Amino acid sequence: MGDHDELLRQLGSGDVELEREAAFAAGDKKVEEAVPHLARLVQSQNLGVQEAADRALRRIGGPVVVRAVAPLLRSDDPPARNIAMDVMREVGGQDFPTLVALLHDDDADMRIFASDILGSTDSLMAVDPLCEALLKDPEVNVRYQAAVSLGELGKSEAAKCLNKAMNDEEWVQFAVIEALAKIRDDSSVSALVGALSKSTDLVASMIVDALGEIGNVKAVAMLIKRLDESPAALRNKICKAVVKILGGKSLNLLSENDRTKFQEYLLAATSDEDQEIQDAAILGLGYVGGEKASGVVLGLAGSWDPDRDQDRIALAVNTLAGIGLTPALEEAILTGPQPQALVAVEAAEHIGGESVSGVLMGAFWERDRDVQRAIVTALLTMGGAEAVDFFLDVLERHEDGNVLKAALTFLGQKMREPRAADLLFGLLHHPYDDVKETALDACVALGGQEMVERFRVMAGSDDPLDRLMAIFALGRMDPEANLDTLKNALEDEIPDIRKIALEAVASMCSTDLDGLELLVSRLSDESREVRLAAVEQIGHCSLTEGNAYLIQALDDPDDWVRIRAMEALGMRMSADAVPKLVSLLDSPNKLLALRVIETLGEIGGKAAFRELLEILNSEDQELVEAAETAISRIQSEHGEDR
Repeated sequence: MGDHDELLRQLGSGDVELEREAAFAAGDKKVEEAVPHLARLVQSQNLGVQEAADRALRRIGGPVVVRAVAPLLRSDDPPARNIAMDVMREVGGQDFPTLVALLHDDDADMRIFASDILGSTDSLMAVDPLCEALLKDPEVNVRYQAAVSLGELGKSEAAKCLNKAMNDEEWVQFAVIEALAKIRDDSSVSALVGALSKSTDLVASMIVDALGEIGNVKAVAMLIKRLDESPAALRNKICKAVVKILGGKSLNLLSENDRTKFQEYLLAATSDEDQEIQDAAILGLGYVGGEKASGVVLGLAGSWDPDRDQDRIALAVNTLAGIGLTPALEEAILTGPQPQALVAVEAAEHIGGESVSGVLMGAFWERDRDVQRAIVTALLTMGGAEAVDFFLDVLERHEDGNVLKAALTFLGQKMREPRAADLLFGLLHHPYDDVKETALDACVALGGQEMVERFRVMAGSDDPLDRLMAIFALGRMDPEANLDTLKNALEDEIPDIRKIALEAVASMCSTDLDGLELLVSRLSDESREVRLAAVEQIGHCSLTEGNAYLIQALDDPDDWVRIRAMEALGMRMSADAVPKLVSLLDSPNKLLALRVIETLGEIGGKAAFRELLEILNSEDQELVEAAETAISRIQSEHGEDR
């Protein structure tokens, strides 16, 4: 008996369970003798058997499967026929002679199936038989499918026959054009353009889209010549294709005559119902547009929804910026409806320059709040010395928080305008907190001895908020020169002020032991938040003397202060901390114990390694797992192996 006799017997048993299992086995073992049985089981009425046979045939593959499955393409049973098609699409390329023979079958359906399957082979060998079918088959649907399959193959060798097929009837032309767009062969450009004048409007539209996809520059001149003689819908398509091929900047390379002509057609294309055409026209106008184009784009952008059409509005802004400052843009800023004005202001920001600043400043006081906000945002970005007096006026007269913040940032941080000192300092008492914060940053950026003296006086205020702002500012501007004031602030009754003072003196810690001592002085502060801040700042101090104080902080009554100290010790890899850390392992706070273990892993070294090994004997599985992770870290990062 043969090696597979029993399996073959099961495949023909009629027992669906046996047939199904045998089919799976035949596929796994790639038993070619089983192929005729499997082809028969594809026609089973049992879905499980069908699926198993389908899978097995795909796994076995080869010419034997192709020849056995090919007859099923003629089946009157749709499920069986569909399975046969799917199998052939996957393995048909393993037996080209069978496929080519089907391509010459008397039955047109078989020729369609064969064309379809050849398109799935991803093989250059399929090109010639498909080209023959495309150019010679008498059945239009076969020619159509041959074109589709050549497109699926994507081989440039197919371009020649596809070009010839442009003379076929419209149904085939559809598939040919799509195939050429996928292949993108340069030789197809002339064939496609040549077919424009003798094609229906629908085919011509598809040709233009295909030329845009192919992206060959030599199509541009031919397309532009077609503009005058084309109907409006096709002209708009041509505009889109040209913009897509040239990509915007290259539009400037067109001759003056072509630029002028193309500009008019782009303007017309902005009215097209197709959004892609409209957007392509807007993009193109950014390079060949003018005064009229500016007004058209503003009109469109002003009608769009700011939330839903953000990308399109951004496109319009870039186009308007590309065109530059025109009377239409200026009018939109000065008196246009709010939606247009907002787009125009954003475009003006991109354009920049003193003349644009002048337009924005001239419009400011006549516009509503939202446009005013947009104007000051634009001026903050692109404005210069010409806008200083304007912003000084804004600080004196305006009440909107957003507008004031822009003015504060411009005068204090961007221009550092000394004349603004009184106004900046005065706004430290504005009712809005965000305005106060911006004013404080502006004062710090402006700096100068006069500003320092103002904050020194403020540091003695009875108002805690005044003292807090003063200490923040003095710490940012010149902590060493204001050390006495900062020392006093470390004793302030308000914890937040003591925290700010700690941050101020921390900058001196890395170079001066006195700075470290000032930080250490607050380790016993009554406020947990201040102690946390002190530990954090000591952790950032590069002086090694800080390690002893961080170890001291491990005795803090607050677990979070201890944890913050552990984090700092781990970061500094302080081996001296190991004994103290180990003493905290018995803490009732599991989080604290786990953090101790993690810190030992960060510190590394033999002492930490040995202590972690001891933890492996714990009955607490969570601690054991944490210790294992820490040990792995030491071994990988520190090279400790015993």
